[in-house]
Amino acid sequence: MSSSPHLTWKNLPAAALQQKPDLVREWDRLNAARGDLPFLSAEALITALDIFGDGRERLLVGQQAHVTVAMFILVPLGKFCWGTFQPSQIPLGAWVAEAGLAPDDIARSLSRGPLGFCLSLSVTQLDSRFTPRGEDASDSQTADYIETGWIDLTGNFEEYWSARGKNLRQNMRKQRNKLAAEGITGRMRTLTRCEEIAPAIERYGELESSGWKAAKGTAIHRDNGQGRFYGHLLEAAAKRGQAVVYEYLFDDRVVASNLCLQRNGTLVVLKTTYDDSIQSYSPAFLLCQDEMEQLYREKVIDRLEYYGRLMDWHTKWTANKRAIYHLTVYRWPLLKQLAEWRRQQFARAP
Repeated sequence: MSSSPHLTWKNLPAAALQQKPDLVREWDRLNAARGDLPFLSAEALITALDIFGDGRERLLVGQQAHVTVAMFILVPLGKFCWGTFQPSQIPLGAWVAEAGLAPDDIARSLSRGPLGFCLSLSVTQLDSRFTPRGEDASDSQTADYIETGWIDLTGNFEEYWSARGKNLRQNMRKQRNKLAAEGITGRMRTLTRCEEIAPAIERYGELESSGWKAAKGTAIHRDNGQGRFYGHLLEAAAKRGQAVVYEYLFDDRVVASNLCLQRNGTLVVLKTTYDDSIQSYSPAFLLCQDEMEQLYREKVIDRLEYYGRLMDWHTKWTANKRAIYHLTVYRWPLLKQLAEWRRQQFARAP
């Protein structure tokens, strides 16, 4: 167990992030130091807090020698337990820090200081690319969350496409030939302007609302929290040239859509959907192929990130995968042992 860094902390309402421009600047500076992820910008977190927060969230600001080196948005998880703010729409936990600081050390400093009597602190959904997973200590434990995939855009599209599986390439060729034989024009369009975002979100919601997600109540709609979040997030990003929506159309009918953010050569696919009433084609695959071909041609993006659970269909487009994991730090090693015992008992229960 490493020693906790000596940090002094300010414990503020999370709303302070919206109210104080200096906190926004510090958050974005620290985000830039550890991946510069567009969905972890202060703007994105302020939007998420506004739509998905319940008012109990706290902003913890850690400093060394009066320099801000770590910022966490935390929520109470129960009596004397805390965790990072983690709406499902944000792929990673809501925290930023200087690259040299380990999250377990920061968590120990937090749990022994500004949170009062804290029995455990959970830092959720850490990306092993920026925060390598270390060995568990006597008072800490990591846990698998998901594996996620990405694509490195090296070489040219022809090289990338020839490396894909034979079945995928043949299937795409057959689908395009069939579209032509049936007189259907399949095409992709790219939307990046601010005024294009709201209509694109609405069309995305219409696609999701017609499929299985509507039955589960998880579909985006322009009037629900998800719809408002993605609308606000992408419209704000579009003003900086960092939002893009890819749509695939059969003639004038949208049949697949990807909602994306781009920054510093990386494209993050936030959400993807397609018309699942179409049985004889794979609209999402047709969109993916055209999207990759355009990205290679434009030479602006050199990395595509999915930041979602690695599914079988992802493996047809990439062999790359890495872990997203959780970290929990306990006040005393005995609490970790007790938590492990309780998990074992739960797993054995019929």
